[in-house]
Amino acid sequence: MEQRIVGKDGPKVGALGLGCMGMSEFYGAGDEAESIRTIHRAIELGVTMLDTADMYGSYANEQLVGKAIKGRRDKVFLATKFGIVRDPSDPSRRRISGKADYVRTACEGSLKRLGVEYIDLYYQHRVDTSTPIEETVGAMAELVEAGKVRYLGLSEASAGNVRRAYAVHPIAALQNEWSLWSRDLEENGQLGAARELGVSIVTYSPLGRGFLTGAITSPDDFAPDDFRRSSPRFMGENFQKNLDLVHHVEQLARKKGCTASQLALAWLLAQGSDVIPIPGTKRVKYLEENVGALGVNLSDAERQELDAIFPAGAASGARYADMSFVNR
Repeated sequence: MEQRIVGKDGPKVGALGLGCMGMSEFYGAGDEAESIRTIHRAIELGVTMLDTADMYGSYANEQLVGKAIKGRRDKVFLATKFGIVRDPSDPSRRRISGKADYVRTACEGSLKRLGVEYIDLYYQHRVDTSTPIEETVGAMAELVEAGKVRYLGLSEASAGNVRRAYAVHPIAALQNEWSLWSRDLEENGQLGAARELGVSIVTYSPLGRGFLTGAITSPDDFAPDDFRRSSPRFMGENFQKNLDLVHHVEQLARKKGCTASQLALAWLLAQGSDVIPIPGTKRVKYLEENVGALGVNLSDAERQELDAIFPAGAASGARYADMSFVNR
């Protein structure tokens, strides 16, 4: 598989990573056996970056990933996150913490659940506006010095906070939502700051939470506990407006001889060698389809056509019901 470098001088990883969140929560019922098969197949295909977080499934996702990589630790670049604290009595309630003591405690918990001695890439999941980012990143830097973490990352951090964090310790990756229908970072300074500092852009939801696959045609396609039922882009008039845009992508994909998913991923991969998409899936067949995107080459005319279909701001509805926790 094509390799891409993490950060300025970091290691090389597969150009596509694997988002593991949906294996444990948010996208309907999980299947542990199939999820583990998916992770194993990903490794076989050269996918090395596996992405999880302590809050996914309230710790369950880290445990699943740890189980899957047992005996395969040397074949993966393991990324996890801290900072979104869920209420044990009501997991839907959350707060953000970037306090130094919490950073240390969270890391120890992740290491234990993952069954590893170190984490390759440790992200602050969301910036804690009540704690100076210098304090948070300072504590993260101590984990690097202790050998518990190799590289540091931020998720959904504003351009200003990326720069402040980098002044404390080099940041290897900025994880952000980026896809044809989520192009905020191109205009709000995040992309510019990352590239100015040599920070890789790890992109989650590169398939628009599944919408860009063309497989979703109705809100009824979602399981009762699927969080997309309450996501603004999947509700009311927004759903049909966004579906109309996806139909154009499907038409172009048919002309290209690939799937809509592969076309959407190829567009993102073509944005620069510093971009590492991490499409999430819990099934082997979709993983293999996603990896096929690496064989789709777009001409300048095709990229321009996709940009015309999905210019920045084209999608109807906000990315989240509560946008206060992004670009902080």
